[in-house]
Amino acid sequence: MDIPHQRLVYFQVTIEAGSVRQAAARLDIAPSAISRQLKLIEAALGAPLLERSRSGVVPTAVGEMLLAYCRKRSVLDDVFSEELDAYQRLETGQLSLTVGEGFVGDLIDTPLRSFTESYRGVRLDVNTGSTSEIIDAVVEDEAHIGLMYHERVHPQLRFWRSSRQPLVALMSPHHPIAEGTGALSLTALSEQPLALWRTGHGVRQLVDEGFREAQLRQRVSMQTNSLSVLKHAARSGLNLTLLPAFAAARELEDGLLIARDVDCQRFREARAHIITRVGRRMPRAGLQLLRHLERWMQAFNTHV
Repeated sequence: MDIPHQRLVYFQVTIEAGSVRQAAARLDIAPSAISRQLKLIEAALGAPLLERSRSGVVPTAVGEMLLAYCRKRSVLDDVFSEELDAYQRLETGQLSLTVGEGFVGDLIDTPLRSFTESYRGVRLDVNTGSTSEIIDAVVEDEAHIGLMYHERVHPQLRFWRSSRQPLVALMSPHHPIAEGTGALSLTALSEQPLALWRTGHGVRQLVDEGFREAQLRQRVSMQTNSLSVLKHAARSGLNLTLLPAFAAARELEDGLLIARDVDCQRFREARAHIITRVGRRMPRAGLQLLRHLERWMQAFNTHV
């Protein structure tokens, strides 16, 4: 049924007022204008809408159906208006993030906690993934926002903020080289058994690039797609692993792992990034979350 909304308003007000003249007075228009609009509705439906009674006009059977439709539509309009108002006040909504696994601890403890305390009606869907999976999720609009480590050029990515997060060597405090001073050379690292991310992960790509540029080959004794496995392998004392310090902040704070810098320019310049898709229109809640993330990223420096 394609009847203009205002035409339906004229019909409903006429029924509620009891006459065309009273409806015209309420709407501040000429009675002939209302009569004209009612005839157009009747022509569209192929049935009369009103009949006269001693008390004024009353709806026909078709008029009753149309009146019920108008009232239901009015309720839906009110509900939509209330929902839209709540959405614009950031009381409702849903946002999706895809992030590197290493971000999760600090992300939930700091920016997501402050955001959810301020906007309790907004639901957050948080997923983890590799660098490629994060980029795909953002580019394919499966995620509003991505957090990734180690930059990868892509024409559809917008970088909102970046933070330098060097790649460091993590190991047990009891590891033979744990008590050394100064940055570890890649040559020294090439002699140690390493637990690393699987090939294709952003951190693994960074590691491979650093060793390749130094014309060295790393000694990979274990590879995995699990951050937990990497940290447990390092805690065991059997392996070293290479991660940004924030990925093991709790273990470093508790003294279960220690971090040593690595003498590699590529490792020192590695960064974490907040990304969105170029051209994607963010909901208001998304813009507020980006502001929370930007403030967090600005202060998100290696602090362990």
